[in-house]
Amino acid sequence: MVLAARRWLGTPYVHQAATRGAGCDCLGLIRGVWRSCCGPEPEQPPAYTMDWSEPQHEELLWQAALRHLQPKPLLAAAVGDVLLFRMRAGAVAKHLAIQTEVGGPDPMAQTAAEPQAQFIHAYSGHGVVETALSAPWQRRIVARFAFPVPISGPAEATVQVPEQALGCASDNSIQQLANKR
Repeated sequence: MVLAARRWLGTPYVHQAATRGAGCDCLGLIRGVWRSCCGPEPEQPPAYTMDWSEPQHEELLWQAALRHLQPKPLLAAAVGDVLLFRMRAGAVAKHLAIQTEVGGPDPMAQTAAEPQAQFIHAYSGHGVVETALSAPWQRRIVARFAFPVPISGPAEATVQVPEQALGCASDNSIQQLANKR
């Protein structure tokens, strides 16, 4: 997920777009990574305005994430997670990113040997950038998700396995897990 997201670095910010190198917004970045890592998009988003769903106070982006991604506890940070941010208190959550590094518990106390938490996002005025997941950004996270990871079993069935399981399991143990499901 992170390697796919890093291919988007430098893509200009273009509202409602989802084309690497040409333009995307934060949702377009997630859609593009989905296409390259998971396959065809499960649904096409409707047209949306820059204010997203604020006038109606509906959590449309959060609802869509719950339909297609695997919810995770906020404190269970892992590389490749999709982060959902609420940019202002009382506003709907409407910014997405992909976590690229997991740092220590206190970003201000990290040493040079300890990586700092980072994320990639498409940001208005900046395009797709990788930046520190600083305390102000961390405070805005309202939900954390994992991409579904398809695995083909002997009957060509697709099984959803949490991404974190892939980081510590051999191909053989993944196949055994798929066969049990």
